[in-house]
This record gives sequence, structure tokens and C-alpha cells, in this order.
Amino acid sequence: MNRQQFLNRFILQQANLTPPSSHLAQLQYQQQPLKKAAVLMPLIQRSNGLHMILTQRAMHLRHHPGQVSFPGGRFEVTDVSLATTALRETEEEIGIAQDSIQLVGRLPEITTTSGYHVTPFVGFVTGNEQVVIDQSEVKSCFEVPFNYLLNNDNFVKQHLVANRKRHFTYCCAYQDHLIWGATAQMIINLQQQLQA
Repeated sequence: MNRQQFLNRFILQQANLTPPSSHLAQLQYQQQPLKKAAVLMPLIQRSNGLHMILTQRAMHLRHHPGQVSFPGGRFEVTDVSLATTALRETEEEIGIAQDSIQLVGRLPEITTTSGYHVTPFVGFVTGNEQVVIDQSEVKSCFEVPFNYLLNNDNFVKQHLVANRKRHFTYCCAYQDHLIWGATAQMIINLQQQLQA
């Protein structure tokens, strides 16, 4: 799939956004209010097709250390919108300038087991951008061919226990990385939107 094919499918489905079916998205928190956050699902056109950029979180972080994620983070009062949050955090974490990203839409929000209500945004990165990671937040950054992520056969459903409740999560192995949890659910949601 190339950029134009993606846009043709994705933009046509933006009006039909439906909430995700994941139990992770339906978690209820009574102890504290959910914190707003946003991530960018960055796509980049390469000679062999679209690729998606993912990060591995630094090992010393309090939430989800070492897990594969999209660049993003908590909404700050200085952010104009959640889209601003996603762009700002992407620049801070992996050095891609905000004006080098073209946002094309968003996906349904996901609630995480760590108490965040996350809005995923999809955007294209210009092909000549160089990644520069902030090692205080990111251990590594890597790309996955988008066709690999579009193949539902590369995902399996697993169960986990979070907050003393049993939930399911999708898992996808790529090279030496394991993509799971909210990150995998966002990819599944994008798959479903493109196939609708």
C-alpha cells in the first residue's frame, strides 16, 4: 500500500468512526479521573511502500517501561488541542519537526490500564526527516512495513490481568519487537477502518 491508497481508504472512512471493541477501551476507573493524552501513528513513504514508525519506551520510565509504543504523551495545559499534544510529543521524543508531519485524521480514543484516555492521530512524515531520539524517554525507534501491520494474521489475541480484572490484548511480533496492549489495539482499529 502506498500513501495515496492509504488516503483513499482512510479519509473515506473518517465519517464512520465507531468506538473500538477492545475491553481496554471500556475500563472504568473510580479511584482517579482519567488523564488525557494523545499519540501519533506516523507513516512514512519508502521506496518499498508505507512504513509505520514505532518507539520502544525507555526502561526507567514509570509507566510501561520497555514497551513498544507510538510517540505521544499527556495533554499539557499549554497545548492548543490533543493534535498539538501528539505533534509536540513526537518532536520531543524522536526529533521529527511538527511542520514535517501532515495529520490526516484520528482514530477512536482508547483507555489504558494506567489511567489514560488516549486519542490516536494518523499523520505522514516527510521522507527526508531524520529521527533523533530523546534517551530520557525513548530507548529505540524502528519502522515496520505497513503491509505487515495490515495483515491480521500477524496478530494474536492474548489475555492479561490488569487492575485485578481479566482483559484481552492483541500481540504482534516483528523482528525482535513485541507490539501489544493499547499500541496493538490502535493498529487493529486502523486495520478495521481501512477495511470497512
